Amino acid sequence: MRPRWCVLMATTLLLGGCVAPAIDEPVTLTVLYTNDEHGWIAPTEDHGGAAGMIRRWQLDEGYSEDGPYLVLSGGDTWTGPALSTWFDGEPSVEVMNAMGYHAAALGNHEFDFGVDGLLERMAQAEFAFLAANLISESTGKADLALPYIVQEIGGTPGSGVLRVGIIGLASRATPRTTMPTHVAGLRFDGYAAALAAAAPAVRADGAEVIVVTSHLCSPELRALVPVAKELGIAMLGGGHCHERISRVEDGVALVIAGWQMSAYGRVDIAVDAETGSVSEITVVLKDNPAGGVAVDGDNDIVDLVATWQARLDDELDVTIGHAEKRIGRSSPAMHNLVVDAWLAAYPADVAMSNPGGFRQDIEAGAITLADVVGVLPFDNVLVDVALTGEQIVAAYEHGSRRPAVGGLRRTGGEYTVNGAPLDQDAVYHVLVNDFMYAGGDGYDFSRYDPDAYQTGIDWRQPVIDWITDQRSSADAPLNSLLDPVQR
Repeated sequence: MRPRWCVLMATTLLLGGCVAPAIDEPVTLTVLYTNDEHGWIAPTEDHGGAAGMIRRWQLDEGYSEDGPYLVLSGGDTWTGPALSTWFDGEPSVEVMNAMGYHAAALGNHEFDFGVDGLLERMAQAEFAFLAANLISESTGKADLALPYIVQEIGGTPGSGVLRVGIIGLASRATPRTTMPTHVAGLRFDGYAAALAAAAPAVRADGAEVIVVTSHLCSPELRALVPVAKELGIAMLGGGHCHERISRVEDGVALVIAGWQMSAYGRVDIAVDAETGSVSEITVVLKDNPAGGVAVDGDNDIVDLVATWQARLDDELDVTIGHAEKRIGRSSPAMHNLVVDAWLAAYPADVAMSNPGGFRQDIEAGAITLADVVGVLPFDNVLVDVALTGEQIVAAYEHGSRRPAVGGLRRTGGEYTVNGAPLDQDAVYHVLVNDFMYAGGDGYDFSRYDPDAYQTGIDWRQPVIDWITDQRSSADAPLNSLLDPVQR
């Protein structure tokens, strides 16, 4: 069976029988671009999910796998709701296979289940994971993910195929935004240098058009426009910051399509058959709203999602509480719920958690085990760190976003721990997740206490236990028990 993507090793050698004639009439390549899908393959109240997305592509864009369409992701494909997270991302990759993706940038959350977990998903994927700037320290090469592929895209009848070079870039912030130990031995090099090295190789391997899919935020993409222009790169796709960007700058398309399958970018790249040059580029973002298009009951994506949902329900559709109204993932009530539950389960003085670790709302109604997994999708455990009062304040004031805290309060510039004034010199026991302890989000608690106690407690379990113990119901909802005040 012919592979969906083809790696060109040299100008005369193609793997998988990918040799094809060059175009002999004008062709317009259409790129369908998503990023930060984060496992949101099922439809929600707001978004149409994967089935809505593919149906919209088919109806609105005329999408077919043998047409002039290139389907790309900017990375962070699978960590999110329990539907994907509980199965280590396998459902997301299966669905993306069925949708016809050709390549994805390697996002920071692709490392959430460790390199072994990433390799399992790579083996499952019928599309390529790309990162030209990801270098193995032991070999000095980009050998975990491919730096690029050259993909043959079918054109209109009689036009042959268009050979498209796709270069991937991983975020240089990855060691701070995934578990740092999961990327030990890997180096994330500069973007411009990686493109400067990859683009000539892609051209030498027969690419007629070059595009980039990356896990970069918009300021990083804009900084690369002059480099892309010089190298003849037609498109820079990004991700990571969940932005919505669609513009053409100096002849280079920039596209980032939000997150959670909420939207997609369409980039049309017209190629002149006589000169082989890009003659025109347009880019637009389109929403994927819930109920935006009718989805057939026998849609393959609907069936796949339903199969995985049934497996999830068998394991995690267990009601543990009840919410009268939504508890937002970024709300003080949610943050306080988690860290206070930790302190209820373990004899520490203070608890801290990075805000980025909270990934999903708890909707009104029954609260299930799956909801807690969706809120805290990462496989983290709790660490008991010994910190002085001065170090606690330094950690709390770290960065631009205050951590969720329990036991610690700041009132009028003064700090208290469990109601008593904080002593700058006293030593306190502080619970943090092991992502923060290892240096995630730049916290690096290990430098304060290199011999901290690894409790082995899954960070979700105290939350599950606390919610269960409250015995909340529709008549006595959990919301009334939560502290709504930002600490």
